[in-house]
Amino acid sequence: MSQISSVDNRTLSALFDSESEASRAVDRLNQAGITTARIVPGYESDTPVQDRSQHHQGFFAALADFFFPDEDRYSYAEGLSRGGYLVVVDNLAASQHDVALDILDDEGSIDLDEREESWRSEGWSGYSADAVSSYTTESASAGGISGTYGGSNTAQASSRTLEEGGSEAIPVVDERLVVGKRDVNLGRVRVRSYVREEPVSADVNLHNENVTIERRSVDRPLGATDNAFTDRVIEAEQHAEEAVIAKEARVVEEISLRKEGTDRTETVSDTVRKTEVEIEDDRSVDIDQSRNRI
Repeated sequence: MSQISSVDNRTLSALFDSESEASRAVDRLNQAGITTARIVPGYESDTPVQDRSQHHQGFFAALADFFFPDEDRYSYAEGLSRGGYLVVVDNLAASQHDVALDILDDEGSIDLDEREESWRSEGWSGYSADAVSSYTTESASAGGISGTYGGSNTAQASSRTLEEGGSEAIPVVDERLVVGKRDVNLGRVRVRSYVREEPVSADVNLHNENVTIERRSVDRPLGATDNAFTDRVIEAEQHAEEAVIAKEARVVEEISLRKEGTDRTETVSDTVRKTEVEIEDDRSVDIDQSRNRI
């Protein structure tokens, strides 16, 4: 997935293998209140293509309006030429960024880095400045864009002699470095809580009070304290302690996720091209001086 950011808005882009996955992602984005998503369809013919250079070139040109970095634009063009579908979300508010990112991930957007490795194993040469520059070099014979798919191109200088009254201009061009940004998914941290039961045991001391009846034979004279010939009742209650189980839930630990953003400054280096003009004037004398000498 790639992200292009500016001061006032953000753009998320994700490549999908099928139209159904891309459409499902757009539907979910719309349901979430994100209505700026659009789909760029890829090569839709059922006829296998042996040489995708022309298709790749066309898709690369079609993606110019999205202001992707050339590296992402080149990879997306390759994916589209292989029948993929590109979902682009424009003008994304900062509060909607994570929601849109999760939806695109959940609906099966491909990992572009992994897919590029797979393409390279099939012979795809990948992005290079020469490959991109070949798309902008005009072919004198075809009158259009020329270049080798994934390769380099050397422009042939042409010479033309002006006739009287004619004129021609050579544009002086300075190529400028345009630096974009993309969001690289480095993985996800997910904390899930669930409940499980485990057996526990505990020892407890219990006290019992037992009542026993003793009956013994005696033979003695009746005493004054024997309270003979009166009704009497003697009672004793038998008690026993039993274990009572109660449960108390206590919080013993807290696990939380905190997402923080940091900014860093990174210096990127590349080469830019400039048109240099050499003027050769091999005229020995001007016309007026020549006339004065005659």
